Amino acid sequence: MDTPSDERDGADQRTPLIEPPTLRTEDDRAATRLELFFDLAYVLVVHQLALALTADVTGRGVATFVGLFAVTWWSWVTSTLYANRFDTNDVLYRLLKLAATFAVAVMAAAAATAVGGDGTVAFGVGYIATRVILAALYLRARRHIPDVRVTVDLYLAATTVSIALWAVSLFTPSPITYVLWAAGIAVEAAAPFAATRWGPDVPLHLDHLPERFGLFVILVLGESISAIVLGTKDTHWALPSIAVSALGFTIAAAVWWMYFDIGGAEAKTEIQDDERAVGSGRADGYIYGHLPLTLGVALLGVGIEQYVLHPVGELTDIGRWLLSGGVALFVVGVCLVLAWSSGGWRMVVPWPALAVPVVLLVGLVDTALPFASAIVLAVGAVVTVITGVVRRRRSPVVTTET
Repeated sequence: MDTPSDERDGADQRTPLIEPPTLRTEDDRAATRLELFFDLAYVLVVHQLALALTADVTGRGVATFVGLFAVTWWSWVTSTLYANRFDTNDVLYRLLKLAATFAVAVMAAAAATAVGGDGTVAFGVGYIATRVILAALYLRARRHIPDVRVTVDLYLAATTVSIALWAVSLFTPSPITYVLWAAGIAVEAAAPFAATRWGPDVPLHLDHLPERFGLFVILVLGESISAIVLGTKDTHWALPSIAVSALGFTIAAAVWWMYFDIGGAEAKTEIQDDERAVGSGRADGYIYGHLPLTLGVALLGVGIEQYVLHPVGELTDIGRWLLSGGVALFVVGVCLVLAWSSGGWRMVVPWPALAVPVVLLVGLVDTALPFASAIVLAVGAVVTVITGVVRRRRSPVVTTET
């Protein structure tokens, strides 16, 4: 039989209707199911962008993909930074988070035609909605946590300016619309640096943060597996495409290993062992370095599909560069994350920095047979992982899988 004490304990575990935000500094903290649900909407945006790029493998298609991916990534990052510090999991927070998830779903539905198509306004409205909800959450935190108001004010000011720029863009013609979008993102991107420079040292939860970024990386990496599945299906199980699918999977698996067990794990250890990681800007570097890293992962997924669809020489120049360029950009991102988190380039030279010129060289000479280039990239990825594992075992930095 339950005792009154048991009943009270059960009541304490119920989701509160209203719980004022506090600065989250507890030791034991992991990503919530609501955060995972929220992430899935962003993966849908990336998936729609990948489908659009697959249908338009041109310089314009790549530029559109890169620009809209950066917008999507930044929307996710800003929401994640708020949740890292202030989420409450009360009913009000859940409702606002779910509303933001729907706004991101609107962005996903419009992503394929957001530039030069009929999805421009819908994509803009979806993004503005995520900003309005974020501003409301920051206003709530500002009211209840006086000690963080300077930092919150910086984020609020940047978000408000971004909302204004994006709102004006709804009524302007191309290309002014996209210039205003870029300006809004630039203003928001300056906020964390400004908070580090001029705000008080408001801590980030450095156990929760790497977990959230790791989850986003693995979800974007899932696009590579999706690309292998779609490419193999569309080529009706042609033997050359099956072979390239296996090579593409090897590259994707190596990327997973390089990030989760070596580079990303070491960067996580570096910022967690540094008591001044936030005030010194190292946490900012960890965050911003993930933009080229995740962009590279997304591009290599589209590149793998191009190689699976065209394994014996039909690839365009843009198509072949998607894979090698995506891998190179991913490695650059790993270098930035690790070097910035550790405070020096000694952590990335020669591994993994040496892989960048090698991958770019493969891209330069890949003009005849994509199948052969896929072999070289897959073997090179495996060698890079093996080298990284050996290096990690000799390193004084103790790491585990992120």
